[in-house]
Amino acid sequence: MTKEAVLSLLLETDGYVSGQEMSRRLHVSRAAVWKAVEALRDDGYTIDSATNRGYRLTAAPDQLRPGAILAALGDHPWAGQVQVLDTVDSTNTLAKKLAAGGAPHGTVLIADRQTGGRGRLGRSFSSPPGIGVYLSVILRPAAAPRELLHLTAMAAVAAADAAEAVCGVRPGIKWTNDLILNRRKCAGILTELSIQAESGLVDYVVVGIGTNCNHRPSDFPEDVRPMAISLREAAGRPVDRNAYAAALIRSLHAADAALLTGKAAWMARYAAGCVTVGQDVQVSVGDTVRRAHADGVDGDGALLVTWEDGTRGVVNAGEVSVRGMYGYL
Repeated sequence: MTKEAVLSLLLETDGYVSGQEMSRRLHVSRAAVWKAVEALRDDGYTIDSATNRGYRLTAAPDQLRPGAILAALGDHPWAGQVQVLDTVDSTNTLAKKLAAGGAPHGTVLIADRQTGGRGRLGRSFSSPPGIGVYLSVILRPAAAPRELLHLTAMAAVAAADAAEAVCGVRPGIKWTNDLILNRRKCAGILTELSIQAESGLVDYVVVGIGTNCNHRPSDFPEDVRPMAISLREAAGRPVDRNAYAAALIRSLHAADAALLTGKAAWMARYAAGCVTVGQDVQVSVGDTVRRAHADGVDGDGALLVTWEDGTRGVVNAGEVSVRGMYGYL
């Protein structure tokens, strides 16, 4: 804890801060301050020291740091339930285990790396260390499953809000759960839920969001490179992953607060940001493939389409490919 506190002081100080001043402000010994500085140096931070002046932070590695995320969250209601992990198989998998064991509403898991990241339809989600943010939150809404059909759509709006707040670029949303910049994917969302057997109500929901933050083209697997982009590439500058993680938590909390009472406003924002609307699409459900025009999105997030034969329909599930995106021509 002293290490994170010392780092926070160095980050907020423009210039040098003395060991004595840090000792006084943190209520620890000078020796504890020195040990914390050395530990930070071992973590890759460049900290200059000068006699009679103290310490100055001159360079920092791009690390997900609990202290930085919590400092950005302040007194946020979920701040005490945030866990930052170096490596995990999948934040969603771990979140489901914790939820089944009674983890409370608002529990947030953030990983620097996933070894088994997952997307929709069982696809893998590349999650290399040091460049992305892989986050899952446990929610326990008092609702039936049919009342939460719009949850993934609201999570997509929340993620777009966070990206815009931190990076100055706003992704579009490809129905139903991908964030898009320059017609390439920068983030994906996976929502999973468990139902109480006796009541039929939702026991818990896990919302997972994996975001390409500081990836360069070479960081993506070769087969997805033409379809993937990072926030850094789109914004033209590195992304502060700690700031983005904190912004994402705030946005998801706002979505959760409006989940059952502010649905209409959030879904109007989803429809406005959905890049699928107005496009020619291909809809795949199992072995059935049909072409259509995407006309709009309804209040639950379903895609409204006109099929090739002129009839109209509603798409609630399956894979929707957009012409000119992800290699679909």
